[in-house]
Amino acid sequence: MEQSTPSRQDLRTWVATMEEAGELLRVSGADRENEIGGIVDIYQRRIGGPALLFDQVPGYDPDYRVLANLFMSVKRIALTFGLPENTREVDLVGFWRDAFRNPPTIPPVEVETGPILDNVETGDEIDMLKIPTPRWHEGDGGYYMGTAVMVIMKDPDSGWINYGAYRVQVHDRKLATVMASKGKHGDQLMRKYFERGEPCPIAVVVGVHPAIFSVAGLEVPYGKNEYDLAGGLIGEGVRVIRAPKTGLPIPAEAEIAFEGFIHPDDRIDEGPLGEWTGYYSGGVEQHPAIRVETFMHRDNPVLTGCIPAVPPNDDTFYRGTYRAGAVWHEMEAAGVPEVRGVWAHPAGGSRMWLTVSIKQQYAGHAKQAGLVASQCHAGAYANRVVIVVDEDIDPADIDQVIWAICTRSDPGEDLDVLRNCWSTKLDPRAYPAGAGMVNSRMILQAVKPWSRMADWPAIVRSSKELDDHVRGKFAKYLPADF
Repeated sequence: MEQSTPSRQDLRTWVATMEEAGELLRVSGADRENEIGGIVDIYQRRIGGPALLFDQVPGYDPDYRVLANLFMSVKRIALTFGLPENTREVDLVGFWRDAFRNPPTIPPVEVETGPILDNVETGDEIDMLKIPTPRWHEGDGGYYMGTAVMVIMKDPDSGWINYGAYRVQVHDRKLATVMASKGKHGDQLMRKYFERGEPCPIAVVVGVHPAIFSVAGLEVPYGKNEYDLAGGLIGEGVRVIRAPKTGLPIPAEAEIAFEGFIHPDDRIDEGPLGEWTGYYSGGVEQHPAIRVETFMHRDNPVLTGCIPAVPPNDDTFYRGTYRAGAVWHEMEAAGVPEVRGVWAHPAGGSRMWLTVSIKQQYAGHAKQAGLVASQCHAGAYANRVVIVVDEDIDPADIDQVIWAICTRSDPGEDLDVLRNCWSTKLDPRAYPAGAGMVNSRMILQAVKPWSRMADWPAIVRSSKELDDHVRGKFAKYLPADF
C-alpha cells in the first residue's frame, strides 16, 4: 500500500506495520452488499485473526479500499501503541490504568494542509456514495460509513472539542445520520445548540491511525480534550486542519471526512444496525440528520470499519482492555484500596460483565469494590454483572472466575441487585421504545468471607517454590507461557 506521508499518524503506516508483522490479509473482489460483511463476520468469531484489507470492490474504483477487523488481536493492539508484540491482556489493562492515572497529553498542532485535502467537494459535487461503504450485516437497514469513526463536535459555551465513536449511516450523496445514546457527550453537545435554536456543527472522520481513533471510545471526562490524550499516546501532537465550513479540527492525514450541520428537529429514518450486544437494536427509528456541506478524501481512500456484532467483536474487544484500565483507575481515585486487576469480559461486549480482583483489607471491602465498579463513569454505562474476586484469581481467566463464584460465594449472602441504572437503547432489554433506558445489575462477592479468612481451606496448587524447581529442571517440557 502506498504511503504518502511516512508518519505515525497515518493509517497507511499502520497497515504497512501490520503487514510486516504478518497481521494483515488482503482480499480482492468482495462486494459491498454482503460479501465484505460476511467475511468480516467469520473472522470476528474467533479472537486472533488478521486485519482484513478489501480492494477491487465490484462497481467502485478498484483502488478505493475497506479495512476491517482492526483490533481483534492482542498483538495488533500492542503494536498499535508501541508495546512489545508478546504483550498479554493483563498487561494491556495495566498500560491503560497507568495512562489514566498519569495521562500523557500533547495538544494538537494546527497545520494548513494535509492528505485529507487531496479531494475536496462542496455543493452538488459532493458524492459520498462513491465510497464502497459495506452493508456490514445482512439485516442492516443501510450502509454505515461510521463504525471506526471520530465524530467531532464543539461546546458552544467553552469551545471544548470532543470526539466520540457514534454510528453514522450514509443515506445519499450528501446526507447522513448520527446516533449518540442519551447521556453521551455528543448527545449533550447537540442539545446545547438545539436549546439555543441553533444548528449543531459536526464533522465525521473515517480512516485515521487506530491509536487516534481508539480514543474516541474512551470514557474521557466531559471537558477533557481527546486530541490531547491521543497526542500523548502517539508521542506527538495530532496534526489537524480546520474544516472550511464549521472550523472543527480534522486530522490532516485522515482518509475520509465530511462536515455539516444538524438542525433542531431535523430527523430521518435510520437503522437498524447489528450492534455490539449481538442483536439488531430496535428497528427503523428517527435520528439526527447531517446535512453535509463539505466532503473530503485522500487519493485512493481507505474506509475503516470497527464492526459491532455478536461478542467478541472488533467494536468492543479492544475497548475492553482500556475500559478495564479506566475502571481500575476510577476505583482507586474513589478510594478503593488494593485493587489488583479488572477485566471487562469480551462476551459481555466489554461492558456488561466486569470482574474486579482485590486484596481484602476490611469487612465490607468487597461490596465497596463491586458497587464503585458498577457506578463509576467508565463502568456504569450498560453494565449488567460485576464479580469481585480475591487477589489470587486472574480476572481475565473465566475458569478461575467461575471457580471463585462456585466455591467462595453464597447467593443468599453475597448477591446484591441495583435497579434503575444507566443503560442504553442498544441493550436488548431496553427496547422497544417506551421500555426505558435503565437496567438492573448484580454485584456478586465471590471472595473468601472476611470472617473466615483465617481458617479458609488451603488451595490445592503447587507452591511457588515447587513451580520454580520444576521450571528450572524440566523447562523444555512445560508450556511456553508457564
